[in-house]
Amino acid sequence: MSQIDYLVKPGGQLTGEFRVPGDKSISHRSIMFGAIADGTTHVTGFLQGEDSLNTLRAFRAMGVEIEGPNDKGEVTIHGVGIDGLKKPSKDIDLGNSGTSIRLMSGLLSGQTFDVVLSGDRSLSKRPMKRVTDPLALMGAIVDTDEGGRPPLRINGGSTIKGIDYVMPMASAQVKSCVLLAGMYAEGKTCVTEPATTRDHTERMLNAFGYPVETTGNKMCIEGGARLTACDIDVPSDISSAAFYMVGGSIAENSDITLQHVGVNPTRTGVIDILKLMGANIELLNERIVGGEPVADIRIQSAKLKGINVPESLVPLAIDEFPVLFVAAACAEGQTVITGAEELRVKESDRIQVMADGLQAIGVDAEATPDGMIINGGPVKGGKVHSRDDHRIAMAFTMAGLRSESDIIIEDCENVNTSFPDFIGIANKAGIAVSVCS
Repeated sequence: MSQIDYLVKPGGQLTGEFRVPGDKSISHRSIMFGAIADGTTHVTGFLQGEDSLNTLRAFRAMGVEIEGPNDKGEVTIHGVGIDGLKKPSKDIDLGNSGTSIRLMSGLLSGQTFDVVLSGDRSLSKRPMKRVTDPLALMGAIVDTDEGGRPPLRINGGSTIKGIDYVMPMASAQVKSCVLLAGMYAEGKTCVTEPATTRDHTERMLNAFGYPVETTGNKMCIEGGARLTACDIDVPSDISSAAFYMVGGSIAENSDITLQHVGVNPTRTGVIDILKLMGANIELLNERIVGGEPVADIRIQSAKLKGINVPESLVPLAIDEFPVLFVAAACAEGQTVITGAEELRVKESDRIQVMADGLQAIGVDAEATPDGMIINGGPVKGGKVHSRDDHRIAMAFTMAGLRSESDIIIEDCENVNTSFPDFIGIANKAGIAVSVCS
């Protein structure tokens, strides 16, 4: 397969009203929970990116009948019940999706059959001990490759027991993994997180009628209950919307409205951080859809200022930092990010890759062990490498709005994992980006 590179022409402004693709976190969970529910679950707004499609294919491979998605993002899942999954005929390939492999490792650790979860080159480098360690404490048998890396070989038939787990790091994926294993465990499973992380798993389990008890930063679940099918309307992904929040802020004379965006308070750190920097962002038409808060977001140009990002907001914006680094590059003064070491174990080392890329386009950026120090100033343009990371590629696309010359972004194929038709939507909004060979 030939490499896909982006060419971003300098300048431009963002205008209009549009909707970005559906939320990836919610799309993943809609398939997982619909598959093991009793009855038929109907999903609208499903994200048709490679990551969530890999989750869908995985449950088809385990005997679940799933119709769609059609061109409107509608999916119908004929649930097989909590114990109805069947052994797949071969290893399950989850591509680039860290969410899929970590959540499914919990869900599958209580099954009667053996299963192997694998992925692409990037996923095979990502740390899995953070989920296999608590699963082992529950009695699950999950083998990994050297260094705790995928593939994960899950041995079925283990009796797993509830645990009271205090997480060493703030990670929604680890929390969700343990809670999903807890559905199959004897007794009660509790997870305590050191800082608040996204709570889509807890909200959706409750929507499916499987109670999760939440007290502060402690979540508990009893094994042995069942899920009942329901309808899910997936809101637009705030992580995808974040690129346009930054783009609309840094490009002069911009005024855009992003429709039907999920504004779950465990995900709105990007809005809070941009507002601290002086962004002009307004939430309109706020409402609740399927248990998730949703709003239309209006963004107008603003002169951003450098800040020290509060560490309390870091877990609430962890996936949005690549584009927040671009916002900092276009702000007046210095921005300091600390407490974000989790960024080093994403699809790429997002701290180092972003620092390298910002330096390549003339920005004064210094990587630190747990974040970055960025001095805002001119963006000159040049060539950067995304390291096969979708969020890096899209972040540098937004940098073109303020660059003095072209930006070439190498290795952008994985943008399709989270944002289908990114190029088409970007061009309609006012960004001059194209695929170059």
